[in-house]
Amino acid sequence: MVAKGGPSVLAIVLAGGEGKRLMPLTADRAKPAVPFGGIYRLIDFALSNLANSGYLKMVVLTQYKSHSLDRHITKAWRMSTLLGNYVAPVPAQQRLGKQWFAGSADAIYQSLNLIHDEKPDIVVVVGADHVYRMDFSQMVSRHIESGAACSVAAIRQPIAQSDQFGVIELEKGSQRISAFREKPTDPEPLEDSPGEILASMGNYVFTADALVDAVRRDAQRDDSKNDMGGDIVPDFVSRGEAYAYDFGDNEIPGATERDRGYWRDVGTMDSYFDAHMDLVSILPIFNIYNYEWPILTNPGSFPPAKFVHGSAKRRGVAIDSMVSSGCIVSGSLVERSVLSPNVHVHSFGHIEDSVLLDNVDIGRSCTIRRAILDKDVVVPEGVSIGVDHDVDRKRGLTVTDSGIVVVGKGTVLTV
Repeated sequence: MVAKGGPSVLAIVLAGGEGKRLMPLTADRAKPAVPFGGIYRLIDFALSNLANSGYLKMVVLTQYKSHSLDRHITKAWRMSTLLGNYVAPVPAQQRLGKQWFAGSADAIYQSLNLIHDEKPDIVVVVGADHVYRMDFSQMVSRHIESGAACSVAAIRQPIAQSDQFGVIELEKGSQRISAFREKPTDPEPLEDSPGEILASMGNYVFTADALVDAVRRDAQRDDSKNDMGGDIVPDFVSRGEAYAYDFGDNEIPGATERDRGYWRDVGTMDSYFDAHMDLVSILPIFNIYNYEWPILTNPGSFPPAKFVHGSAKRRGVAIDSMVSSGCIVSGSLVERSVLSPNVHVHSFGHIEDSVLLDNVDIGRSCTIRRAILDKDVVVPEGVSIGVDHDVDRKRGLTVTDSGIVVVGKGTVLTV
């Protein structure tokens, strides 16, 4: 997209991730296609941030189990072709030989035709599996002002968590990156905050020619893992051409003090669960109801949610919860939970601290506690999940170290 008097920008969304740590949710879909927050997919956050930033030419590079993701993009993300805008899913094409994408940098290298065809001045490269709001136009402006060839979005994190991130170290008194280290145990703290480090968010801005040159050179290296964070960024750092963009400087319209600067990597089942719990409090840690910077999607065509039965012992109620269209809560109590479209909870049950994806059917007299149920799961009358983990494991269900029970897509439990 070309802003008035501004550079032309192409956005590349890296969406080929397998997401092994989110199994069984990724058994049948790519990680960016995993449902989130009732009506969304994880990729909707990246695409919404780009669209709200004014960047309406996007290509989504896919690979692993991409059908669900491709279908979602095709149905939900239709831009005005009259204005030259588009969101295009692009699978691995084997344009340069009989090999699939070997890494995120190789994905861009094998897709250089997209850059050549569009001829942008700037390329914004983002991941597709984080929950956050970000105005990328502010980062692009800072990138141009700095004269950088490469800019890396960075978020402040506790120094104790440095072994979980790619850590950015800066030249003193500058935003120029002096070192980019993967999961270090001895990081350099920030000058202005000794208890924090700068962690890479996996979002980048490149001058287009510099990116093309970098991925071409990377493709010639036998020792490269062909990774954006592991190889491309360190290459720019070694030449003094990489700068950090502090996510804390990003201003989002409508943001509250509580959710300002929110970013969560939902790469594990625990973080996926925790991110959902961030949505449902009275003052949410992540405010999905910010209409000034909406998270966009196609929620489907469902009737309104319905709550039925009002007697003292059979009352349909949801408290501190998000209930999507098409849901029926019939004479049961739902607490601190997220119900995706078309979930049916039958009478005399109790759902608490749980995430139920599309079309889940909960029979009468069931208790569901600290659980994630994937699409089309059927729980028969009287069956409980999350109450006795030994029983859950005997049923073949996944139980995380923190006690979250996960039921895979289409599972029909037995009494």
